[in-house]
Amino acid sequence: MDAMRDPDELLAWKLSIVFPHLNERQRRITAAAEARSIGRGGIARVSEATGMSRSTVQKAVAELDQGFELSPRVREPGGGRNSIRQAYPGVAKDLDGLVDPATRGDPESPLRWTSKSTGQLAETLVARGYEITDDTVGKLLRELGYSLQANVKTREGSSHPDRDVQFNYINEQVKTHMGKRQPVISVDTKKKELIGDFKNAGREWEPQGAPTEVNIYDFIDKGKGKAIPYGVYDVGANTGWVSVGRDHDTAMFAVETIRRWWRQVGEHTYPKAKKVLICADGGGSNGYRVRLWKLELARFAAETELEVTVTHLPPGTSKWNKIEHRMFSHISMNWRGRPLTSHEVVVNLIGSTKTRGGLKIHAALDTNDYPKDIKVSDEEMAALPLRKHEFHGEWNYTINPLANSGLGKVK
Repeated sequence: MDAMRDPDELLAWKLSIVFPHLNERQRRITAAAEARSIGRGGIARVSEATGMSRSTVQKAVAELDQGFELSPRVREPGGGRNSIRQAYPGVAKDLDGLVDPATRGDPESPLRWTSKSTGQLAETLVARGYEITDDTVGKLLRELGYSLQANVKTREGSSHPDRDVQFNYINEQVKTHMGKRQPVISVDTKKKELIGDFKNAGREWEPQGAPTEVNIYDFIDKGKGKAIPYGVYDVGANTGWVSVGRDHDTAMFAVETIRRWWRQVGEHTYPKAKKVLICADGGGSNGYRVRLWKLELARFAAETELEVTVTHLPPGTSKWNKIEHRMFSHISMNWRGRPLTSHEVVVNLIGSTKTRGGLKIHAALDTNDYPKDIKVSDEEMAALPLRKHEFHGEWNYTINPLANSGLGKVK
């Protein structure tokens, strides 16, 4: 956890790690101690961070001031008031829909973010017949995987006027493909990493006073180079594939990674697939302006006989790519504080990344060379069996596999 993050976010993260291992009494004691250590405003901040009501935290602080008695007694399982989910089985689904502005209430949307306060959400749910407080809404949101997010510097340019419409278009494409049991993948290049004894962000448990020593300066070791992880995240299966390259991050490298994922995993997971949807950023090796990307995808379509549809995230929104927060973030947490001393270390750390939600990742080293500055002529582009969609055809297009037999090798 970055020490420069918002204090409330840090508090919520810390308590979310600790609370699952405590019983009810221990949670009240911990909450009271945190609130008292914060001082003024501590009760409100702990309440917001934990989902506990303010009155509960306030009573816990009063007990702390009086002195908690040592007692092994805790509430028996099943004791206390019935949970809101038991009282209202549909409340989680309705709440999930309310906090999804991408499709205005579609709980199946692959793009989700929270834009309303717990008070506003509680008022809306009460109007629908639920007896629920804003504190309970906060607790439910955490159970559903949401959290309070501070603003983060991720915007890469001015917002495109059709940004939200494009997100909705991507959602519809995703739902259509997944509804027909066709694979949907999110692709991107993770940040390139220096190979060697270099500092890696984060902290890892080590013997006290004996941290791992690394180089003071991050000058590239030409003998070891960089690791270039290109990832494929299967949205439906919650699995990932990462090729760790050593040469250049090019469109040829990107499509070769997709090809390897399909041969090793995809065609076995989706034996009846006729189509594949690829959600990609607007720039980089898989950018919508990159001719080689489209040419290599056409070759991939010809080899696999798959109809390939690509939807690009609009400009300035690369951090919304599903692969970023569903896969790459977990890889970063898994190797935090560990020097990436070799490409094999990178592959092993990525391949060992797992989550409680079931994410599994396969990683492999790609030793191929991928030359830069390969040119694709106007004639080659005109010959591609590429159909632009009516809505923003530069961002959304489909490549037909049936007419690709004449494609030759790239020059």
